[in-house]
Amino acid sequence: MRTPKTALRWGLIGASDIAATRMVPAMRRLGHDVTALCSSSRMRATAWAGAHGVPHSTTSVEALLARDDIDAVYISTTNELHLPHTLAAAAAGKHVLCEKPLALSLADAWSMVEACRLAGVVLAVNHHLPGAATHRRIRELVAAGAVGRPLAARVFHAVALPERLRGWRLRDPGAGGGVVMDITCHDASVTNALFGTPVEATALAVRQGPWEAAAEDAAMSVIRYADGVLVQTHDAFTVAHAGTGLEVHGTDGSITAADVMTQNPVGTVRLRDATGSREIAVHGRRDLYEEVLEAFGHAVHGRGEPTASGPQGVHALAVALAVQEAARTGRTAPVELHPATAL
Repeated sequence: MRTPKTALRWGLIGASDIAATRMVPAMRRLGHDVTALCSSSRMRATAWAGAHGVPHSTTSVEALLARDDIDAVYISTTNELHLPHTLAAAAAGKHVLCEKPLALSLADAWSMVEACRLAGVVLAVNHHLPGAATHRRIRELVAAGAVGRPLAARVFHAVALPERLRGWRLRDPGAGGGVVMDITCHDASVTNALFGTPVEATALAVRQGPWEAAAEDAAMSVIRYADGVLVQTHDAFTVAHAGTGLEVHGTDGSITAADVMTQNPVGTVRLRDATGSREIAVHGRRDLYEEVLEAFGHAVHGRGEPTASGPQGVHALAVALAVQEAARTGRTAPVELHPATAL
């Protein structure tokens, strides 16, 4: 359990599956208080709060933000609501941990970053993968020159969407549904941290699942980074048995990491170079959402940075938007990190 110096009192905006299954349990394991919940449905708010031991519930974001027993809010509403909820939280002086993608447009995302900056509150995005021990180890290997000059990477992130999540993610593009906004932005949080500045993307997307879908449920993309690194991604809601993974290939070696694009602290990392192939030890494995929350708490208390800061969340969103545009148009799309409407 973390020390009282870094514990936070949370308000939840959104009675979501991830709040129930991942975030609230992680908060409590770390000694945080979960004070109140807001949901647009009174019935859902009451039932959800009762089921998860949250003492207060409301249908009013304003009422939740007015509470003086809340330090920070975790926003896990549908994606089109991240903007107004973050702006309201910043105006109320609450720190913000927002689900990905940060917003549905770069202009909105940068406005959220700026509002939190002006309010003096921390904004972080719940990209869980960069904080994983496996990904930290991969970044260390690449930075130390274990593969030489990076040339290419492949991301395997095709999974089966659980039945309980087959709602707005499939049926409501206006709410930010679709596999690109749901998964490709997570890929970008990993590859941006490895390779720096994304430049352009090309992609194809389809609807291939056994359901009625208004948004793409499978996509493949190639993203070019500023130093010439090419990143290939396969993201899907439709693949049940593939497993996930990340490969990084360079002039002097290759890293093959299996089962690392997951929500759990699992997976292996192997390095192959001129001396042969060997497994790389990974130390410090822990729950990925505890990692996010701990880094966020330290940032709130002025000791370090979030796992994914607001600007890093914008850059991950920018990749996803470029992939969407490339798939829509059939043309290579630039990754616009700083549009004229941003700041």
